[in-house]
Amino acid sequence: MDQNELRSFLVLSEELHFGRTADRLHFSRARVSQLIQRLERRVGAPLFTRTSRRVALTELGVRLRDDLEPHYLGLQEALARAVSAGRLIGGTLFVGFSTPLAGEMVMRTAGRLRAGHPELAVEVCEVPLSDPYGMLRRGEYDLQLTDFPGREADLTRGPTLLTESRVLAVASGHPLAGRRSVTLEELARVPLLTVEGSVPEYWKEHHRPTHTPGGLPIEQGPAVTNIQEALTLVAGGQGALLAGAHMPLYHGRPGVVYVPVEGGEPLGYGLMWRSDGGSRAIELFAHTAHEVARAMTRAGSPSQPARSGTGPEATGSFQADRSRSVTHRAPGA
Repeated sequence: MDQNELRSFLVLSEELHFGRTADRLHFSRARVSQLIQRLERRVGAPLFTRTSRRVALTELGVRLRDDLEPHYLGLQEALARAVSAGRLIGGTLFVGFSTPLAGEMVMRTAGRLRAGHPELAVEVCEVPLSDPYGMLRRGEYDLQLTDFPGREADLTRGPTLLTESRVLAVASGHPLAGRRSVTLEELARVPLLTVEGSVPEYWKEHHRPTHTPGGLPIEQGPAVTNIQEALTLVAGGQGALLAGAHMPLYHGRPGVVYVPVEGGEPLGYGLMWRSDGGSRAIELFAHTAHEVARAMTRAGSPSQPARSGTGPEATGSFQADRSRSVTHRAPGA
């Protein structure tokens, strides 16, 4: 039996609602329906009765659920024990990062860990802009340092480690390119690039808003899947990109000017991990990352003024969040 069919069947037999099942599994409702139909074809008989008002297990469905559930739970528990044993201090910790600023912090954290814990290796990889949580969910990362917000039911979000202000990337010939700064209300004057892929709506609204704080609509420009694609469109005058203040330092290029944005909430960064995947290694990495964030602030912002294109200086602020405890406890550690 396909694992997705099994999971869909067991969750639907508990929820008896396709929408809630889809939310728990992070599938579309159509995908859940397709998997259940495929399983029913495999069995050769209906496992659920469906009406416009309710979903219920058939007698055969009840029997299959009762037969499968203890075996499935046993497999999950066995896997969890193996993962826990393999994630003691030592081995390899796989860490994702969402932006160059996050990547720099991850690398500094890894370097500090190597000095104190040479038995723990750290491998890093960039988090795709178009799928900010997929690789973490699939177990390709143990944790990731990512830009917030992060409100995923199956993922644990640690405290904010650092923040930075925002800039607006525009073509060098755009009227806003010569400004010393822009306000959030002025985002209504330019199409704003959005992101295509498996991106939660709340994340899109925070990073690529559809309205200004005053309620003015913001025109939605082309959808992109990565930063290089976005900057190519910006340079070509196809839209603007709202981004973190680190961008001029890491992504300076001809034809693109970064203009500081006044007001609004700063961008926050922190760690996220699977709620069922905590370990001593993750706890250690989180503790060390907090120390690194504070050290980076004392040494000066990595996103200090930098020039890009022919526009004015793009200035950004960067600071560690000191309102949180230095100690981070990872679930299950």
